[in-house]
Amino acid sequence: MPARPDLLTELAWRGLLYQQTDGLGAHLDAGPVTGYCGYDPTAPSLHIGNLVPTMVLVHLARSGNRAVALVGGGTAMIGDPSGKSTERPLSSVEDIDANAGRIHVQLSRLFAAAGTAGVEMRNNAEWLREARAIDFMRDVGKHFSVNYMLAKDSVQSRLETGISYTEFSYMLLQAFDFLQLHRSAGVTLQVGGSDQWGNITAGVELVRRAGAAEAHGLTAPLITTASGKKFGKTESGAVWLDPELTSPYRFYQFWVNTEDADVGRYARMFTLMGPSEIEALERAHASAPHERAAQKTIARAVTTLLHGAEAARVAEEVSRIIFDRKADPRAIDDEVFVTLAAEIPSVRLTGTEANVLDVLEQAFALSRAAGRKLIQQGAVTVNGEKLSAEAWTVPRERAVRGRWLLVRKGGRDVALAELAG
Repeated sequence: MPARPDLLTELAWRGLLYQQTDGLGAHLDAGPVTGYCGYDPTAPSLHIGNLVPTMVLVHLARSGNRAVALVGGGTAMIGDPSGKSTERPLSSVEDIDANAGRIHVQLSRLFAAAGTAGVEMRNNAEWLREARAIDFMRDVGKHFSVNYMLAKDSVQSRLETGISYTEFSYMLLQAFDFLQLHRSAGVTLQVGGSDQWGNITAGVELVRRAGAAEAHGLTAPLITTASGKKFGKTESGAVWLDPELTSPYRFYQFWVNTEDADVGRYARMFTLMGPSEIEALERAHASAPHERAAQKTIARAVTTLLHGAEAARVAEEVSRIIFDRKADPRAIDDEVFVTLAAEIPSVRLTGTEANVLDVLEQAFALSRAAGRKLIQQGAVTVNGEKLSAEAWTVPRERAVRGRWLLVRKGGRDVALAELAG
């Protein structure tokens, strides 16, 4: 019985299909098949660009096929030249192993949340770090001509500036991964980003030649925003999947800031919503784009997928309290306030009352004279209440649960003061 004949159709509808080898549709129809996606542990976390091929793996597994997530603890010791204009610096074994462990945790959580808990987690350090050079050249190298390797984009783009033999041979290592996974786990499909097409097709060739078996490749597009910006880049840098590097709130805000023209595309690519839900979302967004309801829906869905429902709830509440001047701080729980303290200017005070001038000075670098002037102009509120002209102190009783004071300056600036016990 076919695993799911319409898998490629769904991937295409979701914007997750860029290239595929001939015959892949028939191969899937005869399934189930086992496919894998590789992940580079040269950084301590994946970033949201990695979500694109990962969602392909998710849909593959959800459609009744088997999936393997391969962290490159072996290949990371060499470095993939794809998309790089210069030689990568070599990482230490200790850093690679630590990064691989963190990435396995990130992927495990995502697959479990997506209902694909059965995805097998592997690390190519298992076989590459023990590989013997002579055996590798005889078993793998003999299947590839230098002309074949020179024709690959990852090599062609580096011929003028130079490429080391180390990086030149990278595609053979990745091809060897495909062969090893074919032999040990029955893998016949590799998925990845479109920049990996050359490496993927090298693996397909090796499985066909050395394994005498059918093998296929599939890539997802490398995406940009509707305005042409690189996807996943912000003023503060990359958006990471590790909550210690990009907090769930910052992660949530990235999706809330999605351009209107990208709403439908991102809903298809990064959520598990079906066609009717997404079409309804697009209609609602078209009728009231200023409400950004679609962006909030996407943000909630993807944050839940990566960080869990509770983290998504807190991120949503933090976002609301920062940007909605009418939000009532008294309705906010302590967990939200603690998260808020890490995201906006925060001041910790002692005593039975809070001097708002101290808060304005420490949070916004305002002089006390400037702070007094703002208060006198009615431009400062504490927990939603405007301060009177000479009311520079707020007693503990007015703090939320005797602890929290949300101080707003003007329309956009907000700070949090905590009265210590």
